[in-house]
Amino acid sequence: MKRGAVETFLGALVLIVAIGFVILGVGAIDVQSDDGYELSARFLKVGGLERGSDVRISGVKVGTVIGRKLDVENFEAVVTFSMRSDVLLPADTEAGVTAEGLLGGKYLRLFPGQAIEKLSAGQEISRTRDYKALEDTISEIIFLATDKK
Repeated sequence: MKRGAVETFLGALVLIVAIGFVILGVGAIDVQSDDGYELSARFLKVGGLERGSDVRISGVKVGTVIGRKLDVENFEAVVTFSMRSDVLLPADTEAGVTAEGLLGGKYLRLFPGQAIEKLSAGQEISRTRDYKALEDTISEIIFLATDKK
């Protein structure tokens, strides 16, 4: 009987620790849109950019990717993201999909422009840089190395 009580206690302890990790994980995930505004951008390649990915300017998180879909008319990926309300982007801002490293996740990187006009909720960033995979870079290097003029 004593052994059963110890096993029950240890089982309950493991369950409490697991619930604690779930609560911490849910608190760390920031998938919901902030009290900001939504923008979108079109790409030919998004390279694994997912819902919940960061939107960054100069390495600082300023928003979250809230969706991506395929435009079936021109077969472009449309990425929708939320921006913090205190970050007002110039109209000539450029967006690019970037990797955190060779094995890291992807995020949406914004390159603010110099325009006086600002983007407002629901607008689309027209200047984009598609995701460039490591294989693309290697093939360009091989092409340049073997190119004979």
